[in-house]
Order: sequence, then C-alpha cells, then structure tokens
Amino acid sequence: MMPRSQRRIEKIKRVLALRQPDLTVVMENIHDPHNVSAILRTCDSVGVLGVELLYTIEKFPRIGKKSSSSANKWLYRRKHKSVEACFAQLREEGFSILATRVGEDAVPVFDVDLTKPTAFVLGNESRGVSDEAAERADRSVRIPMVGMIESLNVSVAAAVCLYEAYRQRLARSRFAAPVLSEEDRQGMLEEWLRR
Repeated sequence: MMPRSQRRIEKIKRVLALRQPDLTVVMENIHDPHNVSAILRTCDSVGVLGVELLYTIEKFPRIGKKSSSSANKWLYRRKHKSVEACFAQLREEGFSILATRVGEDAVPVFDVDLTKPTAFVLGNESRGVSDEAAERADRSVRIPMVGMIESLNVSVAAAVCLYEAYRQRLARSRFAAPVLSEEDRQGMLEEWLRR
C-alpha cells in the first residue's frame, strides 16, 4: 500500500491531468455563499481549472470550508470589477461567452458545441445575468424546461450546463490526454502540495 503522502501526490497528478483550462464560469454578483459553494464544487467535479468572479454590485460572499467541501481550494479565482474587463480578458484567451438566461432568443444549451473554449455567465439569484453581460456575451443559452417554473436555482443551472459540457467533452475524448502542459502540471503540483 502506498504511503498517504504518495497517494495524495498521485491523486493530485490525476486531477491535474483532467483539468480543462478552456472551460469556466463567470459568477456575476452571486451573493448566497451556499450557491457559490455549490457552483465551486461542480466546477471542481467536471475539471474546471479556474473561475471568474465578476462582482460589480454585491460583495463576494465568505465561503466556509465545510459548505464548499474545500473545492475553492482547488480552483483558481480571478476577480473582475467590470463586465467589459472580464469579457475582454476571456475573449483574449479565446473563450466563447455564453450568458445563461430565460427567453426566446436563448438557444438550448444542449444545442451548443461546448467542446470549444467556453465561459458560462451565471447571474445573481434575483436579478439573473445583467443586461450588460447578456448584451456583451456571444450568445444566450437556456436550459429547456416544461414545468410551471421558468428558471432553476443558479447552482443547479450551473451544474446542468457544466455537466453538459463534461458530457460533450467526454464523448469527444477530451479527457483522454492532459490539456495542460507537463510543465504547467508540475508547477501546479508543487503549488497544490502546499495547500
């Protein structure tokens, strides 16, 4: 049996080999720490490497280790103070920006190719994605629903979108080989071992 420290190293190596640096979420003014924690847990579970924190109105909530199961510890976070700056950086990195919204002009998320670099914009619990973010996004996507309620909780919506991206990427063997370079993975391994 491997010593505990060696098992931890091997697990981190396996996780880093499956990270998807071209899949992310933009959390726009999400204020409930439980929702943020649930989104972070889902991000970690599908291999997201880092998340974008776009807080122009709300303050980023305090996240407890227990509620996030320490998922925030394994995700890189970048803070942004404007939609324009956040989206400019994402576009410079090659991301397609998809605003999650309810509406006729929104395309079902299942009809979009999510194997390409994708950033999902998730909006505030009561206001949703801001008009500015929706207008600056490349397109709006929606989760098809047939019930009386027209929207899901933001953390549930994040899970549906991210797992659709995971499903598509798995079907196209995107997890068969590491996306991150050996050098990047080695640097992150050393950093993660200090966490």
